[in-house]
Order: sequence, then structure tokens, then C-alpha cells
Amino acid sequence: MLYRLLLSVLLVVSLSCKQNSEEKTETIPEEVKTTTYYQEKFRPQFHFSPPEKWMNDPNGLVYNDGVYHLFYQYYPEDIVWGPMHWGHAVSKDMVYWEHKPIALYPDELGYIFSGSAVMDDKNTSGFGTPAESPMVAIYTYHLMEGEKAGRNDFQTQGIAYSLDNGDSWTTYEGNPVIGNKDIRDFRDPKVFWYEESSKWVMALVAGDHVKFYGSHNLKDWELLSEFGRDVGAHGGVWECPDLFKLKVEGSEEEKWVLYVSINPGAPNGGSGTQYFVGEFDGTTFTSEQEHQWIDLGRDNYAGVTYNNTPDGKRTFIGWMSNWDYAQVTPTEVWRSAMTVPRDVTLHKEGEQYFVKSYPVEAFNSLASEISSETSITLDEAFIVRRENLNSTEIRFDVNLSKRIDLVLSNDNDESLSFTMDPESKALKVDRRGSGLTDFEDRFAGDIQTQSYIPATKNAEVRVICDASSIEIFVDKGRYIFTNQVFPQSPYTNLLILSDDEATLSNFQLNQLTSIWNSNE
Repeated sequence: MLYRLLLSVLLVVSLSCKQNSEEKTETIPEEVKTTTYYQEKFRPQFHFSPPEKWMNDPNGLVYNDGVYHLFYQYYPEDIVWGPMHWGHAVSKDMVYWEHKPIALYPDELGYIFSGSAVMDDKNTSGFGTPAESPMVAIYTYHLMEGEKAGRNDFQTQGIAYSLDNGDSWTTYEGNPVIGNKDIRDFRDPKVFWYEESSKWVMALVAGDHVKFYGSHNLKDWELLSEFGRDVGAHGGVWECPDLFKLKVEGSEEEKWVLYVSINPGAPNGGSGTQYFVGEFDGTTFTSEQEHQWIDLGRDNYAGVTYNNTPDGKRTFIGWMSNWDYAQVTPTEVWRSAMTVPRDVTLHKEGEQYFVKSYPVEAFNSLASEISSETSITLDEAFIVRRENLNSTEIRFDVNLSKRIDLVLSNDNDESLSFTMDPESKALKVDRRGSGLTDFEDRFAGDIQTQSYIPATKNAEVRVICDASSIEIFVDKGRYIFTNQVFPQSPYTNLLILSDDEATLSNFQLNQLTSIWNSNE
């Protein structure tokens, strides 16, 4: 390919004639120069990660009293999966996070697997007081002794409540609230209030489909319906469902969206999340549209959206990993991070509905401009060289009908490439040479591909680069690739070229501030 030949020549150039600003000196606050807090190799600087040890699925995403709560699957004794707890962090803006003590611990009914949280403002559960509405967590118990004994009833559903905005928790003495006779994979309850019927609705996965339950008090549940036995992807076990209503952008039409994660069975291998657009009447979900995928990268799994947001937005956070290699990625103090929080919107083109996911507005507060250009015509390669591109974002508009190749690389011959190829109607990401990949054969894999519509219109390409991840959003999040990368040294070279002499408009290269080591 043309860019590979050019890359070998151009990456020795320290500054391109098209480089449009002097390099800025990055400053580190004096108080953190003598500490290693969040400075380990590969440590994300603006994605949530635990201070130490193992993390996976986001749980209990709920907003209350000015605070966004992020609970998550957590094992506090090792950097591999173990007896699951609920870790806890809070944020006022979903950008800067404060770590809190562990919220839920395993008990005699089992480990605390994934689930959700709601604010019971009507006190339907009776857990509240005149002064405090209860925050109620709904989660799966996993009884390891039952699994080891070969039984199929080792996953049940339990609840706990908090009267101090998530700081302390009381386990409901009547647990489990939903028992299990013979379903091996029976987990991940996502609960929301359905106003039309004045009841709580739960989406719960059962192997290869979703079960919907209803309750008036969060304690007593009845089965309402099922969905998915004969639709959607079925290459693995279904997990982490999420059902919510969205208005179609630019109209008054409303539809329901159902997220379901699956492992394995994603289009580019291992774990991924499919979604369905349809109708929900309080009992039954239906969809006449083919399932789609929220992200065609390898590392966005088990994500769900926030309950009780003050502005009615649907904001999503996913686990930035893949079960193909999650337990062997090359970190030592902690393992795993979350995606950038993303607002979810629903769109319609012709008769087709689709979602877009795009970083929350508050994320922009981390960006300071390094360089910008109103227009760049790619009649020759555009090159930027900096000391560290793994703390930046790259943004530009380009015509979707034009081919472009974007390459991030370093002087160790490590590189990640993104290609927009209108001839094959495919977006492609190649991380096979992105850095350390030999810790698991399936990590590098093949070139990741995603079909797209090469319309004659300008669309934004946004690339967010952290110490060990690259998130690519095309057309405001209609097409997304989320991937971990582990370069042995930061990427220092940005190369963009086009066989079609494409024009980049509104080009920006921005520095992104660390949320862990800043002056705030």
C-alpha cells in the first residue's frame, strides 16, 4: 500500500513543511512530579481505571443529587478475574472521577455479578425514609460452589439499598428476589421505571435471549415476556442487556433501543455489543429491523447507559476490553479501563434506524489546541511529529467519498492505521503492528472492517488517543472503532494521505489533560 512506502521515508523527518505549530512543553504539577500515581506504563490518563487490581463490566450507572455513580465489577486482590465485588467511583461531570470504598461484597449467596441501580423516589420498595429516597442496586448472585458442582441454578438476582447516596449499603434480607431452577447463564439485570404502567421493568439475559420481568416494589417480580431466541447474533452467550427509549433526532418519533452484549460472536472477534431498534409496550419488546453493532473495534463490551440523568440523555460507558485476552494484557498494577462516556442518539435514514455514540460534551474541557488548519489538501502526505501523541485528539472533516489513510507510529516501527476506503465501502483498522501484541494470539487478529455509506458529504473523523487506547469516531459516532494498544514507546508520528487528493477541513490537533494528575 502507498502509505507503507511513504511511511518508511517520511517518519525520519522531524518536522514536516506542513507541520503547523511549534511543539508545546508539557508541564507536570510540582506535587505529582515525585509520585507515580497513575503514571505506570500504559496507564490511561483520561479514561477511568481503578487505582489497582482487576476491573470489568460497568454496573449500576445512576445519577443522583448532582453525582454520576460508576459501580463496576472488581476483584481487589489480583489483576485477574476473581470473586466479584462492586467497586465504586463518583463524578460531577463524567470526566473527573473520585474513588470510593467498595460498595458490595460477596456473601453467602455468592459473588456480586453485574447489574444496575435505580433511584426509588416513590419509595415503592419501602426502603426509604421521609428524608431519604433509597438508591437500590439490582445484581446477579453467582454461587461458585453451585457452578463447581455442575448445577445450573447457581445464578440468582438480589438487591441492596443505600440511604446516603451510595456510600453505604444494606443487603435485602429477602434475597434472592428472583430464583433460578435450571438456567445456567441467568444474569445482568437492567432495571428502569416504566411510567405508563407505574412499575419497574427488568431486562435479564438467559443464555441466548432476554427475559423481561415486572415489579411494583423491586422485591416481587413476574415474568412478562421473552425476546431474541431467533433473532440477532448467537455466536456466544448474551450478557448485559439495556432497554431504553429515544426520540429520533429531528422528529417527534420515539423508538425503543435494546443493547445486548455477546461473548464470543462479535464481527471482529471475541466480545461485542449488538443492538435492536423496535417497540416496547410495557410487556413485550419487538423489532422488525436487523440487529446492528454499537462498535466495530475489539474493545468495547458490556456497556450500559445511565438511569435518572437530569437532562434525559442516554449516556453510555463500556468496558474497554475483550474476553479473548482481557486477563493477559501487559499491565502490572491494574488491569482494564472504561471507554470515554458517550451520549447515545437515535437517527433514521430512509427506513433504517441507527444509533450514534459520541463523547460527552464535558470531555471537551480536557482539550487545549496544539495546532489547527482551516483546509489541508492531501496532494502530498500530511505529517505531524510530536514527542507524545498518546495524550491527544485528532479532529477533521473529510468527504466520505474520498479515500484517506491515517497512521500513528513511533520510531520503533510500531504503528496503527485507519483507512476510509469508499471503493470497498469499508472502514478498516489495523493494529497488528501497534506495539506489544504477543501476550495473546487473538489480540492482533486480522484487519478490523466495518461497512459504511460513502456518501458525498463531509463528516467528522475524531481520533482520541490515550496511553493504551485509540477510539475512532466517524460521522459523529455513526461508525466507531475502540481498541487497546500497547506501544513500547508513545506514538510520535501522525501521517495522513489520500490517493484521491482529499481535503481535510477544520483540522485540529489537541492536547488532552490528565484527569488524575492535574492542577484541578
